[in-house]
Amino acid sequence: MEAILVSACLRGVPCRFDGRHKASSRTAEEVAGREAVPFCPEVAGGLTTPRRPAELVGGDGHDVLDGTARVVDDTGRDVTAEFVEGARRALAAARRTGCTEALLMPRSPSCGRGTVYDGSFTGESVPGDGVTAALLERNGIAVRPAPGV
Repeated sequence: MEAILVSACLRGVPCRFDGRHKASSRTAEEVAGREAVPFCPEVAGGLTTPRRPAELVGGDGHDVLDGTARVVDDTGRDVTAEFVEGARRALAAARRTGCTEALLMPRSPSCGRGTVYDGSFTGESVPGDGVTAALLERNGIAVRPAPGV
């Protein structure tokens, strides 16, 4: 059976920054017939649940991986290292389980694909990818945002 890496919060795991999940019937439909591999890079990187909300500052996830942007929480605490470690662990999980595709949480600083929050903590978004999405893509894993979330 084909495996697909899925943001754990989309599979009902209460691991989001606010301690909730974002499971939906649309996500279940998207992964039907495949082995869903739930993974939360933020928790895997060492962050707690719940935790302070974080956003990308100075660029997107590709820039974070290149060392020119950071991830900070809403108090100004730099959590870049945790996000990068979580991304590395997500890639390892994808490789270990044979995932060639990932369905990730939209706009997230780790999982966002195509758009991410803009770093102002106002709910505005800008074009870009999260740290995990960027690392997965750089390693040949197709990433797409979950629909309707």
